[in-house]
Amino acid sequence: MSSSITHSVSGLIADPMQSEDLHSAIPVAPILVLLPDSDVSHRVAAEGDEPIVLGLGLVRRTVMAASRAGYSQIYLLVRDQVAPPAIATVRDWSSLATAFPSHQRAPLIIAHAAIVGESEWLKQLIAARIEPDMWAAIPYRILMLTAATVPRALAVLEAEKAYDLTAAQNQLTHHLGPPAQIPAAIDPMAVVASTDVDAAEWRLLRGLVKDTDGFMARHVERPISLRIARRLASTGVTPNQITLLSVGIGLCGAPFFISTHWLWQTVGALLFLAHSILDGCDGELARLRFQESRFGGIIDYWGDNVVHIVVFACMAVGWSHFIAASWPLLLGVTAALGNFGSAWLVYWRVMHRKKESGPLFTSVATVPGRRLVRLLDAATRRDFIYLVLIFALFGKANWFLLLASVGAPIFFFLLVFLAVRERFADRVAMSGG
Repeated sequence: MSSSITHSVSGLIADPMQSEDLHSAIPVAPILVLLPDSDVSHRVAAEGDEPIVLGLGLVRRTVMAASRAGYSQIYLLVRDQVAPPAIATVRDWSSLATAFPSHQRAPLIIAHAAIVGESEWLKQLIAARIEPDMWAAIPYRILMLTAATVPRALAVLEAEKAYDLTAAQNQLTHHLGPPAQIPAAIDPMAVVASTDVDAAEWRLLRGLVKDTDGFMARHVERPISLRIARRLASTGVTPNQITLLSVGIGLCGAPFFISTHWLWQTVGALLFLAHSILDGCDGELARLRFQESRFGGIIDYWGDNVVHIVVFACMAVGWSHFIAASWPLLLGVTAALGNFGSAWLVYWRVMHRKKESGPLFTSVATVPGRRLVRLLDAATRRDFIYLVLIFALFGKANWFLLLASVGAPIFFFLLVFLAVRERFADRVAMSGG
């Protein structure tokens, strides 16, 4: 057998997801092989280089997404084509056999090389279930082989010289029988022409919208930030640079709240809103490029809270100067301390020891889902910025400071109550009672 396999790409095993359409769980993380289709290869060659989708070539994006999703090894099967750099390759089906450890056979997923790699459906595919002696397919996009069928399938594909996806599916159907159906929820897209790139990019961008986004964030901020992220994806701008720019814009907007004139307050509120929009853009860019990092999450989290605290301080100073009294400063201190205390408590309890991949901040609690937790999580959404803008249009930003001076301490004490309750529940669980 040839040993033309250059190297393997490893990833963390994803948590299995449930599927009701197929049967018999896949026992180990599968191997993924990306297989070019001859017709598509010729079309791409005629139109130019491999399509670039949001700054990454299709094969590289799929390799990175599959590695994140939990595939044990990812390969590109190449014959006479030139493979992208740093991508593991095999030259034929017989050489692929060396990728299967003798002590533990793995399932095999064969995917169209022009497919758009997305972690969600790649994870669902890992958890898909078929009978041990069966195979399954999404026509001309995905072929799925259980560990028991892999040796025979590879022998068929090698004997028939089936080196593109269309030929592979036809030969497997001829020798192994018709495939089972993969659940309809697993619906990958293939970019078979340059005209498909736009649709592929918007599909990936729509996947960045979070279920936890507030109403205004989903309908106003996301449409703007996604377009910014799309423009930046093919540039050298990094997510951390966007974070720092976002923080800088927020801090530049804060001094405008020292004035009590509606025009200056509105300028400050608009800069505050621009900060919020860019604050979503950095995470979008990081996920599109697979550049999420703990450091990026920390500066994003604390930068956001620093902007809020400085805005509260400027509102308090402006109000105090306007009425020539010191008590608004007390409101500013109360709002700022409540904000800082809440931010520190959430960071220390939920984020400080978090090791797994994914967003650093997802909830204010270690056990999300309870009613109080859902209410507190909802309070952390940034829709309050539109209330600041409305008040600013009338020169009444100090009204928001009044609300914050009451709400921030209440939020902090509810977090303390939640922490005590969770600690007590942990102790009861440990004691078995």
